[in-house]
Amino acid sequence: MKRIPHTFTIVFALIVLSAVLTWVVPAGEYLRLSEGGREVVVADSYHRTDAAPQTWQVFSALFNGFVDKADIIVFILMVGGAFWILNNSHAIDVGVMAFLRRVQRLSRFGLIRRLGVNNIIITLVMLMFSLFGAVFGMSEETIAFVVVFIPLAIQMGYDSIVGVCMCYVAAHVGFAGAMLNPFTIGIAQGIAELPLFSGLEYRLFCWTVLTVIGIAFVLWYAARVKAKPERSPVHKLDDYWRTRVGEQQQASLTVRQSLILVTLLVTIVLLVVGVLVWDWYIAEISALFLAMGIVSGILDRQSADSIAKLFLEGCKDILSAALVVGLASGIIFILRDGRIIDTMLYGLSRSLAQTGEVLSLGVMYLFQTLLNLVMPSGSAKAALTMPIMTQFADLIGVSRQTTVLAFQFGDGFTNMLTPTSGVLIGVLGMARIPYGTWLRWVWKFILALIFIGFILMLPTLWLDLPGF
Repeated sequence: MKRIPHTFTIVFALIVLSAVLTWVVPAGEYLRLSEGGREVVVADSYHRTDAAPQTWQVFSALFNGFVDKADIIVFILMVGGAFWILNNSHAIDVGVMAFLRRVQRLSRFGLIRRLGVNNIIITLVMLMFSLFGAVFGMSEETIAFVVVFIPLAIQMGYDSIVGVCMCYVAAHVGFAGAMLNPFTIGIAQGIAELPLFSGLEYRLFCWTVLTVIGIAFVLWYAARVKAKPERSPVHKLDDYWRTRVGEQQQASLTVRQSLILVTLLVTIVLLVVGVLVWDWYIAEISALFLAMGIVSGILDRQSADSIAKLFLEGCKDILSAALVVGLASGIIFILRDGRIIDTMLYGLSRSLAQTGEVLSLGVMYLFQTLLNLVMPSGSAKAALTMPIMTQFADLIGVSRQTTVLAFQFGDGFTNMLTPTSGVLIGVLGMARIPYGTWLRWVWKFILALIFIGFILMLPTLWLDLPGF
């Protein structure tokens, strides 16, 4: 089997490729105006500009990426340090074992035994995170949950990929099929001049379909891994997690560990309430997890110096993930400073005017999907593309609501694939899964979701759906 390149190697190669494109693709820009605190592209304003081919900038991309993604990088470091303090108490590992021992007792009931206790756990957890992604756009927050669900998946006889799927993949499937996500649907519909969250009924149907497919796929994969663990592409890499779980196999929860788990539960509840009610984002969530780590250390009877050392050890352990987030973000800087992003947008959008209704929708959807590979920020992409796409939709007779749906699906699925996503790289760093290994595992699933997304858009062309 061929050796998979290191994540740093893959991302740096993409930076170099982006720099090469700045020598080939003509430079151009759209004019932009500020409306309501948001940058909006001026339609029909594309013009050629002086070329800005990138050379030595491939080496400054890391610095620029670090500055641009400083919030996510600091978030990863703070979460990594906080959970290192918490994990030193082994509260999560022992708590997972105790939880599973209790749940396994439910197998005495016939229906639950036939369905499978583990299948029920995976389904309920994924359903919860998919709902979070659909309602308030949960994304960055999943980084913190990886170290909770991977030990659970390992103990149930699966691998770290199943643990990542339970929180990260579930949340992003929900994100793609969102009903109320203010960061994508809210902004896109505002730019398209549609009533906020209109078309909810059909998007609810889409979310249901995508979530069922996502859960079914993960259950199928989990069953294969449990039947034959060697099938897992991370079987050897998971020795780290198996060792951690194995050490706590028969341990019983102490009072201190129980209190630490209560602290973790309160943290999770505050996170959800803070995001939904108080509009918390990365700064507040980082502070919340830092406080959790310090409280956990105090409950574990660690000294102040010991808590500080454990925090630094956690930051050191997760540093490589933080570094690659900055490096991946550098891809955007090369494309932007090379002035070719707008040219790519202009060239692809012009092709829509030459096609029929179904094909136009397909090209529009493909464009949004490909653009997300280099611009994973949903809000930024909405501000860039929706002013143009809505005009094309009017010209070819496609509803603006369908255009929003094409943006929504195009923005969502490839988030689980693109190396420019700081959230994906952070999750994989926490899970200790190399990007190349993840890519080889997930790409067929993402292609299937992209195809299903297109099928779900077709009824909006022919049926009289509410809001469409």
